[in-house]
Amino acid sequence: MKAFKNGAWLRTLVHIGAWAPLAFLLYGWFSGGLGVNPIQYLLQSTGLTGIRLLMLSIACTPLITLFQFRPAQTVRRALGLYGFMYIALHFATFAILDFGLDLELIFLEITEKPYIVLGTLALLSMIPLAITSTRGWQKRLGAAWKRLHRVFYATMVLGVVHYWWSQKADLNIALLAYAPILLLLFVARIPAVRRAIAARRTAGAKLSPLTARPQQQPDKRA
Repeated sequence: MKAFKNGAWLRTLVHIGAWAPLAFLLYGWFSGGLGVNPIQYLLQSTGLTGIRLLMLSIACTPLITLFQFRPAQTVRRALGLYGFMYIALHFATFAILDFGLDLELIFLEITEKPYIVLGTLALLSMIPLAITSTRGWQKRLGAAWKRLHRVFYATMVLGVVHYWWSQKADLNIALLAYAPILLLLFVARIPAVRRAIAARRTAGAKLSPLTARPQQQPDKRA
């Protein structure tokens, strides 16, 4: 019961869930199980896993403020760092495995394709966020820490648009699923929305005793 309250179970679940895709990819790479184009498979998988983990990181604050799910506080930073790790692996796959670290070709590819420009900007914007994610940096930067980490919202938009534009189909999972979920998570973080939901929840809690059925008193005449 104590482990449930302090969120140890959730931290364990997050660590296992975050490392499992990488273990699967490594096994597939060395066993030849990633299909006819393993590099493309690695690019897709690392990018999508990174986006999903980062979205889960954003979802932690609404879970805490709107639903009082306190264990989410213990995994928010880990989810963000794991997401950054997969995005970095995504770029490393592109630069090392796909282009053999040919800087000239990489530069030409980045500048010629808009979706790669967006993806590169997203990765670069995440580097200072990952470095300053510790409590020590939070204390050093003070109020500036929150302003810096608001960049993460723009990073997520860049990441989703990057994935959307990289796909051949006009309609895909990035547009139909990730974009609406990201918008919903952003709306849930608006102070006015949070206050309205909190007030509604408080009002419901106050009304619940009134709507409860009163217990029957024993018949003293018996």
